[in-house]
Amino acid sequence: MQIDVDPQEDQQNAPDINYVVENPTLDLEQYASSYSGLMRIERLQFIADHCPQLRVEALKMALSFVQRTFNVDVYEEIHRKLSEATRELQNTPDAVPDSGIEPPPLDTAWVEATRKKALLKLEKLDTDLKNYKGNSIKESIRRGHDDLGDHYLDCGDLSNALKCYSRARDYCTSAKHVINMCLNVIKVSVYLQNWSHVLSYVSKAESTPEIAEVSKEEKETARHKRFSPN
Repeated sequence: MQIDVDPQEDQQNAPDINYVVENPTLDLEQYASSYSGLMRIERLQFIADHCPQLRVEALKMALSFVQRTFNVDVYEEIHRKLSEATRELQNTPDAVPDSGIEPPPLDTAWVEATRKKALLKLEKLDTDLKNYKGNSIKESIRRGHDDLGDHYLDCGDLSNALKCYSRARDYCTSAKHVINMCLNVIKVSVYLQNWSHVLSYVSKAESTPEIAEVSKEEKETARHKRFSPN
């Protein structure tokens, strides 16, 4: 299935808002625990970009969390930002000499091992999907596309994740499958900041027969309650 909207279109048109938050009162650990996956990393990097006092702490948390994924490129990017942030902190007038503020060394062994693991897993998932297609079992093919999408997402490859999740649409055999496909596409589109794509798939999900019927019943119930005598 072809993607009908360029996934980068909205992101490129989004305005770059630059501002700084001083004297934060945010409990960073509690805040970060409210998110999972790529969104946790995104939120921690956002805080690091806009809140100098929490920059080092936020980047350290993001660096630790990203090592639970296959997202090597983001790991290297966060490590670079953390190295720059700690150098800036060491060069401030009120910096304490030998305070031990040092970024962790770049874990090259983890980078190399993770790249290999990611490639091996990708090859296995791709082979599995080809076998499913050879057997022409719709449900297996749908799950195969979802598994590939999950892996690409874990690697930070949003474009390929979006393609895989979207391709699952042709193999959905129930309303539940359609909703799951829409939610996956919406999730990746949010990461890409492609809001038109988000709205498009929200509409697709809402127009799924079973969901549309539930929505209609809820509206009828609300209308009945509104106009019924007390």
